[in-house]
Amino acid sequence: MIEHNGPTYYTDVTKVVDHIIEAFDKKIAFGMPIALGKSYQIANEIYRRAKSDPTIELTIITALSLEKPTWSNDLERRMLQPLRDRVWKDIPDFDYMLDLRKGALPPNVKMKEFYYKAGSVKNDPMAQQNHYSSNYTHVGRDIMNEDCNVLYCHAVAKKEIDGKVCYSDSCNADLSLDIKKFIPEAKAAGKKFLHVGHVNNSLPFMYGDAVVGEDDYDIILDNPEYETPLFSVPKAPVNTADHMIGLHVSSLVKDGGSLQIGIGSLGDAIASALIMRNTANADYKKVLEDLGINARYGTLVDHIGGREPFEEGLYGTTEMLVDAFIELYKGGVIKRRVYGNLEIQRLINEGVLSEALTRDSVKALLSQESFQPIMKKDDFESLQHFGVFKPGLTWNDYAIVNGEARYSTDFRDGANLDAILDNCIGESLLNGVIAHGGFFIGPNQFYDTLRNMSDDERKLFEMTGVAVLNQLYGDEKLRTLQRKDARFVNAGMIVSVVGNIASDALENGTVISGVGGQYNFVSMAHAIDDARLIMMIRAVKETANGPKSNVVFNYGYTTVPRHLKDIVVTEYGIADLRGKVDHEVVAALINVADSRFQGELLEKAKKAKKLPADYEIPAEYRNNYPEVIAKKLQPFRAMGKKYFDTFPFGCEFTKEELVLGRSLREFKAKMDKQKIKTIMGLAKQMISSVPDEAKPYLKRMQLDRPGDFKEKMTQKLVTFALKESGQI
Repeated sequence: MIEHNGPTYYTDVTKVVDHIIEAFDKKIAFGMPIALGKSYQIANEIYRRAKSDPTIELTIITALSLEKPTWSNDLERRMLQPLRDRVWKDIPDFDYMLDLRKGALPPNVKMKEFYYKAGSVKNDPMAQQNHYSSNYTHVGRDIMNEDCNVLYCHAVAKKEIDGKVCYSDSCNADLSLDIKKFIPEAKAAGKKFLHVGHVNNSLPFMYGDAVVGEDDYDIILDNPEYETPLFSVPKAPVNTADHMIGLHVSSLVKDGGSLQIGIGSLGDAIASALIMRNTANADYKKVLEDLGINARYGTLVDHIGGREPFEEGLYGTTEMLVDAFIELYKGGVIKRRVYGNLEIQRLINEGVLSEALTRDSVKALLSQESFQPIMKKDDFESLQHFGVFKPGLTWNDYAIVNGEARYSTDFRDGANLDAILDNCIGESLLNGVIAHGGFFIGPNQFYDTLRNMSDDERKLFEMTGVAVLNQLYGDEKLRTLQRKDARFVNAGMIVSVVGNIASDALENGTVISGVGGQYNFVSMAHAIDDARLIMMIRAVKETANGPKSNVVFNYGYTTVPRHLKDIVVTEYGIADLRGKVDHEVVAALINVADSRFQGELLEKAKKAKKLPADYEIPAEYRNNYPEVIAKKLQPFRAMGKKYFDTFPFGCEFTKEELVLGRSLREFKAKMDKQKIKTIMGLAKQMISSVPDEAKPYLKRMQLDRPGDFKEKMTQKLVTFALKESGQI
């Protein structure tokens, strides 16, 4: 252990936890960031101590504690274990999560979480009873409001910059800024607080507000033996409905604007469509035409979106920096740079200033009221950071100094301004940013891409806090200018025909995920004049009892209330709801519902006096069926250009794993819907031979040479599933 005026350094995790327990008198609120940035070693050691010592009161406060896949039977094991060993090799488990899943958390340990993996805790009483329903921007405050001492612990990357050791919050800059803001107040109230960093150089060193000095920490654990690989989240398959939603959304995005999207198949669908728009524009325009998007929504697209390639490009402003943003960057879509200087950003937006600097453009900049009549030191340093002034120049007593030459910044004398323009300005703007994110998680290839970037390239993707990203407060003018023409794209589960949206819980109160930052982006979409909120809803949910509409007449839970309605997109179309009266809202949402449910919705709306008694759904909206949209996309899929692929950006699964996964899911669905018929088909397979085409798949399942009766039966089941799904 090395002690100095800054943090206390440790190489032994047990010593770290000794320090914490001694400082906190055994009553600990243990805060960790969402998803990737947790320390396995510190979390497991603190939990081990609490488990063995009932006098320790431990409250774990976090979100998305990442878990490797598990299995409940031999078939699942055969499918998942090789995948787990390959994709999550050397990734530890969180011991508290293993016990939570077994219902074995000790009574002196509590867990509070503000966000869950969707659907993962539906049947977990502890999780349901200890959920923080908080806006992302309030989570830091709520952690610090705990009625006990607070520990905030997270993984960091380490790097020497200009001879000084620096740390990066890397994947989780999201809450650090907020928590720091509340530390003085907490300490004034008599609470103890410890900020703990655990060095894990598997993390890419990200820049922006994520970079801090060692004095930001009370404790740093630094030992290469404790470094672990990053948890991979494999790509989710993108189905036809997802692609249709992504295609509609892509037409609502304006060149030169800003974009927020999330992780998963819908985010990938949007990115794929935007890249198609940018790199295969003729085919993109044809698909908009052939699918009737131009005919139905052309006016809206002309007004707020576009069909042309991206000349200016987009800026990413997102709480979660998902790998889709990297794909958009590679595809030439994410490229609009923003700058952390109000006057620079204002003149860029007005078209006066561009990346290449000229004497006239810099003169216009320095003539702004902010720099008049005398430019100050802070302004000089900011403008130099962004490239307006040459590197190497210095400031001294209201003058810019270049060697022996001095140039006064008193612009009341026009000759001073001319001298600066002639001798001091740079060639181009510097240190622009194309995306700001709060946290990130994704597949291994995403992490590799970030790690393999040069520092200069990685600096294009800055990490900062949700206090910056998810709201305008604090620097409203600059953030509004940076986020021009923003499209805040979020997902919901259910929308009622009057415009209420449920995104995070069911009407009986069961938490599915969490509100996260959704309301923050809803609020911003209405606060920024040229911004729009786009809520994506899959029109249909497949259940064991058949398809169920996600466009409903009424629902007993709301995340986004109807007075904040804006745009809703389903696989069948776009409902532009902003500023519309109820009968227009109801009609627009029924238009984008699945046609199998439109009649019932129409009848209920009329009965409730929300639509005229003689209203009819327009003919062009009465053919909303899954098979219809699949048929319309088929010609583009058949082009051989990877349009509307299941995995548009690749995946971590082998071909055999993809086929097996799809076949076994379909088999399970058939067992749920047509049990007797499926069992009869399976019985026939039991007396049939195994075809050669099945052998690669059976080998992957370790069933190519079954050793006993049980394995032979499992082999027949897998073969039957492959046959039924048309794979062999």
